[in-house]
Amino acid sequence: MDTSIVGVGVGITDRFRTVVEEKVSRIEHLAPRATTLEVKVTHRSYRNGRMEDDTVELTLDGKGPVVRAEATDTDKFAALDLAVDKISEQIRRAKQKRVDARNHPRGAKFEKGTGELSGIDVQPASVDVLRAVATGEVPVVAEAESDEDYSPVVIRQKQFDAEWMTVEDAVDRMELVGHDFFLFIDARSDHPSVVYRRKGWDYGVIALGTQAPPEARVAS
Repeated sequence: MDTSIVGVGVGITDRFRTVVEEKVSRIEHLAPRATTLEVKVTHRSYRNGRMEDDTVELTLDGKGPVVRAEATDTDKFAALDLAVDKISEQIRRAKQKRVDARNHPRGAKFEKGTGELSGIDVQPASVDVLRAVATGEVPVVAEAESDEDYSPVVIRQKQFDAEWMTVEDAVDRMELVGHDFFLFIDARSDHPSVVYRRKGWDYGVIALGTQAPPEARVAS
């Protein structure tokens, strides 16, 4: 597996590279089809340098979906250990799901007429969640904003190519990248949708309709 290590605001020592190489064998054993591993270490200082931490981001790529994990600690070696534990658990969980899928095929069904979804443990978004999305209560900022202005309650804006998949596949991809939500195009309905993590092991799904705006309907 090809491994690249990048430091942002911090130098990468030979000792750190050696430790990374030791960890790579563990990841290779769990994901033999992976071809590249990117390790990104970001050092941040807060409150005029009186508080510092290191964030280690791991991105595993190859045959199959991308797997990502990250962890933060005051010591980059500890952050590396935490990130490796996270990505290893995500890979194990994905493998177990594939085994479960072979033994117990999932039969999710989407009724276009009623909008009901059965055969998978997801629940429609609540009215409060839909209202929050519609009114834009959570601020969105551009990716170019500096780290000094970053606030954990602000969502960074990014753009990705649309992917068509089932709700079940979207849940699996969300688990692999370690996020609490995943955007996709529902292959059954062709609607832009998002799956998100609820309490415990429950998941929710929000789907957007593609009805034309009022102006377009009047014009037609």
